[in-house]
Amino acid sequence: MRRFNILISMLALAAFTASGCANAQAASDGEVPASNSAPAAEVVLVSDVSWEPLNPARGDQSPQAGTLWGDRNGGVPTGFLARFVDGFRSPPHIHNATYRAVVISGTIHNDDPDAADMWMPAGSFWTQPQGEVHVTAARGGNNLALVEIDQGPYLVRPPEDAFDSGERPINVDASNIVWVDPPGASGGGHGLKLAYLWGSLQDGQSNGTFVKFPAGCTGTIHSHGATFHAVVVKGVLKHRGTHGDTLAPGSYFGSTGQTEHEISFEGAEESVIYVRTNGRYELRRDDTG
Repeated sequence: MRRFNILISMLALAAFTASGCANAQAASDGEVPASNSAPAAEVVLVSDVSWEPLNPARGDQSPQAGTLWGDRNGGVPTGFLARFVDGFRSPPHIHNATYRAVVISGTIHNDDPDAADMWMPAGSFWTQPQGEVHVTAARGGNNLALVEIDQGPYLVRPPEDAFDSGERPINVDASNIVWVDPPGASGGGHGLKLAYLWGSLQDGQSNGTFVKFPAGCTGTIHSHGATFHAVVVKGVLKHRGTHGDTLAPGSYFGSTGQTEHEISFEGAEESVIYVRTNGRYELRRDDTG
């Protein structure tokens, strides 16, 4: 059975500083460096995603995939949604590319073929090394996950093609995500919480984090990197900088170059977004004194 790890790097948190905000340091890892060109912001609503078979060879049995950024059939960093029907279970297989994934809704199992089912709920995180034989299964009426790769194409291969890349898989149940206050933030970070998931916060390295916002929070994310990608995992977000679009879980907003994303969260529950970036970003609450 795959070993489950609780991920939180206290060393990484040293890169977060705040004065009512939190800064995350990251960088390229295959993405273009920052430039002085005009920034571009983009929003993709989950309701507008274009779906196609993730593995066309399986026909109607294939999960559906919808691209949020990049091109999973190309050679660039890519994030896409994967949608599974209730009761889906793949045959043993491998991928040619390592991927990371976040459960957005439903429950998902991803492990060695002989491992007992361990269902990960929304807000869980896992990694799947290239070349390792595994199965993926889904249970629930609306099973949705974010999948991201550093370089495509993303392909499905038979178990006979397995190889050891030297990487090891990680599954982190949502209940094992460790949340911390942004170091240096006054007032306990004004309710903001961070969880470090992967990568390095050193200059020149990409990383992925969860950011948790309290109910009713209004704020700004100021991205300094060349690329900034964010996906709503929990809650409903309003992106005020793009005609006030309302983003449900699975929706995406991103930018290139230095960009400010003005956001607010609706409802009575806390909200969570997943952030992948290759540069510093700041989180600022605008609804606190």
